[in-house]
Amino acid sequence: MRRTLLALVALLALAAVVAVGLTQADEGAESSGPSPAFDLERARRDLAGAPVPLASLHDQANQLLPGGEKAFRARLESLRGHPVVVNKWASWCGPCRAEFPAFQRQATERGKEIAFLGIDSGDTRGEARTFLRDYPVPFPSYEDPDGTIAKRHAPRAYFPTTVFIDERGRTAFIHQGGYASSQALAADIDRHLGRG
Repeated sequence: MRRTLLALVALLALAAVVAVGLTQADEGAESSGPSPAFDLERARRDLAGAPVPLASLHDQANQLLPGGEKAFRARLESLRGHPVVVNKWASWCGPCRAEFPAFQRQATERGKEIAFLGIDSGDTRGEARTFLRDYPVPFPSYEDPDGTIAKRHAPRAYFPTTVFIDERGRTAFIHQGGYASSQALAADIDRHLGRG
């Protein structure tokens, strides 16, 4: 009986240690939940002084833009001479939520030299706005409820998809799936757009 009681106490102690360990956030890990620590106004201040085509993106930070594929194509044309990172996302996409902190950070740190754009595909306007309220970003996203923009510019069926476009307007790389960290996104920017 005494042995059983000791084994039970040891098991409970071990379970408590494991539970505490699981609830502690790993220092430096990025959250996949809403990112209330991200300060959009501070990001805008940090991005002040960007070249005109990039500054116009920062002026439209966290907005859903209408206009469809034609407006998106015109925006890409206006960004020629600058590398562009395009992220296709949707409010219902769990990996999109998980990777948005990486885009918040990289777009703030690199937004004076690299353009960032979003494509909100397959969403309603209300769902997309709620998502952007929870996961604000210092760049605009284009509304794409029927997937027309995504079919032409982010043609993979996966969510999320990130497209890297070089200064000449050519697709340099397409990443399927989410980014686990800001460092992983930064590595792809460096590798495929020659920035670093």
